[in-house]
Amino acid sequence: MKKITLIVLTYLMILGQTFAQTKASEKSTKKKAEISKIDHYTFVLSDKVTRQEVTFINRYGITLKGDLYTPKNSTNQKLPALVLSGPFGAVKEQSSGLYANEMAARGFISLAFDPSFTGESGGEVRNVASPDIFTEDFSAAVDYIGLLPTVDRNRIGAIGICGLSGMALTAATSDTRIKAVATASMYDMSRSMSRSHQDSYTPEQRQKVIDYLSQQRWTDAANGKSALGLHEVPFDKNGNLVKGTRVLPETLPKSPDPVLAAFFDYYRTPRGFHPRSINSTTAWTATTPMAFFNFPMAANMELIAPRPIMLIAGENAHSRYYSEDVYKIASGPKQLVIVPKADHVDLYDRVNIIPFDKLTAFFNENLKQVKSTETVKAAVVR
Repeated sequence: MKKITLIVLTYLMILGQTFAQTKASEKSTKKKAEISKIDHYTFVLSDKVTRQEVTFINRYGITLKGDLYTPKNSTNQKLPALVLSGPFGAVKEQSSGLYANEMAARGFISLAFDPSFTGESGGEVRNVASPDIFTEDFSAAVDYIGLLPTVDRNRIGAIGICGLSGMALTAATSDTRIKAVATASMYDMSRSMSRSHQDSYTPEQRQKVIDYLSQQRWTDAANGKSALGLHEVPFDKNGNLVKGTRVLPETLPKSPDPVLAAFFDYYRTPRGFHPRSINSTTAWTATTPMAFFNFPMAANMELIAPRPIMLIAGENAHSRYYSEDVYKIASGPKQLVIVPKADHVDLYDRVNIIPFDKLTAFFNENLKQVKSTETVKAAVVR
């Protein structure tokens, strides 16, 4: 009887362990499914478009990852193309991919890419931003897309969203292969980091920020790794630097600042969350602002002319002045499009208010197919 009881108990223990393991496995599978569900594109792929993962290398040897959006049923003729990136701290599965998807549905081969050190692109240290290298990434995207047999390399434009807008414009100042540039919710990250919103830093505060960044380098060197921090270092009401290791908080505070609430509603909710997005989950390296203090984005804006630019901003966007200021100093063909009642983040993904028809008309007009000399001569002979 004792033997039988022992066998039964042993069997029940094994059965219980098996049940527990099965439940744990089911729980793990469910967890993986939930993660997989989160780790997705934040928009629906158009039925007029195909999407393909691609890689290319910038001139610093960093391998970049992008998604190529191609119009379905395109004719045998070569098509105009667009390279896109942004916002600052976002990934290609978010806003830039949405724009690429929409523009591909309108006839443009579109490449949305993750800048160096972010998303699925290469580069070490992770989560560091370089205005120089991010600008180069746009030209590297032009390298890649201009070699595709389906692309007319004389009809390439660029779109920068939020903080990558300044890099798109800067790339165009030194890369004439970019024939037209459009920006949405533009941020000049050099101006933002070195002078804060609305240029509100006093000279004394700028010195404090520089000193903080300088001292942080010794801390990072001693620790053998780069600490995380805020890319724009604000001051509290007592004049002290506010430091942090997250771009956005885990939860919103009571009565949040409207701008913080708008960013939170995109990056920290299912609307726009992505686990590889710096803004959704983490922060930039604490010393990231150093390079932006020395890199004036708009220094050579006159070199874009006579190529055209389009600047799109929300009527209620806290960043609107960046677009307006660039519009004032731009010397070539230019358009300023103010979207009624829109805020900064609305232009990330609100397809019903983003002026895609205006963007399409802008690039159709400025990326026109140019007939070759041989074609013109043949037409004259006929």
